[in-house]
Amino acid sequence: MDCKSALQEVGGDVEKARDVLRKRGQQVADKASDRAVSEGLIYGYAHHNGKVGVMVEIVCETDFVAMNEDFKAFCHGVALSVTAFNPAYLDKDSVPAEAVEKEQAIVTEMTRTNMAGKPEVVIEKAVAGRMAKWFGEQTLMDKPYVPDDSKTIEQMRTELVGKIGENIQVRRFMRMELGG
Repeated sequence: MDCKSALQEVGGDVEKARDVLRKRGQQVADKASDRAVSEGLIYGYAHHNGKVGVMVEIVCETDFVAMNEDFKAFCHGVALSVTAFNPAYLDKDSVPAEAVEKEQAIVTEMTRTNMAGKPEVVIEKAVAGRMAKWFGEQTLMDKPYVPDDSKTIEQMRTELVGKIGENIQVRRFMRMELGG
């Protein structure tokens, strides 16, 4: 019914209807983000060569959702992403302030050197862009979702929340590599 109403809203344009559905999903995710999460799964994955193992804790509001196939598929996809990218942190909020300050200082110095003579506003925008790229390299939630690498893990989480209607969070992860 949501698809039908979205199509009617945009006059039958399928691409515009997808955008409408994504916006609705974001609204549902925003509403659900404050609700308590006390159920979920600890999902384990061992890579086919037996040299990499991952555990992810993904939580939701009810055990009913924790047993949902879409939820389990999301857990698997997050585990594959951890295996592939080996991120250092879960999200921007979990990066220690010292690490951010250190990187900010390095990026600022490099940018000022490379862009000498440019207006301060331009330099600040370049620093902000480089810091955003650095966060993307360091954090799991900004990594591509391996089964569908056109979206980040955070985008997939938001879509799943919109689809299911419950708060879902990636709480933590651990990656072990033989000899690592």
